[in-house]
Amino acid sequence: MPLNTVPFVSVDHMMRIVLDIGVERVLVELADYVEDDFRRWDCFDKTPRVASHSREGVIELMPTSDGEVYGFKYVNGHPSNMQRGLQTVTAFGVLAAVDSGYPLMLSEMTLLTALRTAATSAVAARHLAPADAHRMAIIGNGAQAEFQALAFKAILGITEISLYDIDPAATRKCVGNLRSHGFDIRVANSAEEAVQGAQIVTTVTADKQYATILTDNMIGSGVHINAIGGDCPGKTELHRDILLRSSIFVEFTPQTRIEGEIQQLAPDHPVSELWEVIAGRAEGRTSPDQITLFDSVGFAIEDFAALRYLRDRLADTRHFVELDMIADPDDPRDLFGMLMRARTESVHANHLVA
Repeated sequence: MPLNTVPFVSVDHMMRIVLDIGVERVLVELADYVEDDFRRWDCFDKTPRVASHSREGVIELMPTSDGEVYGFKYVNGHPSNMQRGLQTVTAFGVLAAVDSGYPLMLSEMTLLTALRTAATSAVAARHLAPADAHRMAIIGNGAQAEFQALAFKAILGITEISLYDIDPAATRKCVGNLRSHGFDIRVANSAEEAVQGAQIVTTVTADKQYATILTDNMIGSGVHINAIGGDCPGKTELHRDILLRSSIFVEFTPQTRIEGEIQQLAPDHPVSELWEVIAGRAEGRTSPDQITLFDSVGFAIEDFAALRYLRDRLADTRHFVELDMIADPDDPRDLFGMLMRARTESVHANHLVA
């Protein structure tokens, strides 16, 4: 492919790629890529995402590089969008070559983010959840819920799920989408009912506020909490007392202190980073009675891993188009001359048509 031509993966392309490979297989393979990049955590540039907050939501840029490839994601989070028939989260991403600065791939990331978020949750649970876990509760049955359920099924073998959302229509949607995927589904009438008997509890709600989706009395010993809905300042899902009883694991501590559940705690409250557990530098679950909490806000290395996975898969598919994005003058110093020659060529072409 010429250097000035960049593969672009549209939403339609992404859907075709995922369906050709299979959703559960994609989740398993994505999880492996996330783990691989977490194991080489020290290779990456790391910075909290650059966020522009407004009353309605947030727009963020999430950059990182491993020294050879640079990647970033543009993503928004606007909970009120749903009332206008719009997605709460939309995203696109770019990979570029560090040695030239030329882009390598441009892709939609609304679907890819949903997949990588679910894959990362399952990676964390693989290291932190009880070994005999068989039932998961999902509180918040919006756009991410089905991806979470399928990731935990494909990677941890979870097939018993209980669902709850304050909007019954969201739960009906989720049940309908998951019915043919081999789950034993229980619909709960409250969050408290949903968590009963669950060894894994996933909270994935969208409201941008200090919320209390789980209270302290709802979480017994030995539970793993996968808290992924609190992902910006002023947005939480768990009562503070749950945090004080839990062993807390995060992606990138400086970012999670600002955006995660731990924004409720003192700045020096002890946490472990998930990559340390994956790399064998820190302990994960150490006892059956331990409450583990993955306080996930999403981090750029996960997006990098997802884009890297997608780029590797493009060799096996034609589900992309080539975009002519980079100016390519015969003489790299003569960009203006290229522009003027294009005018001449256009005039000549119009003359021939006439």
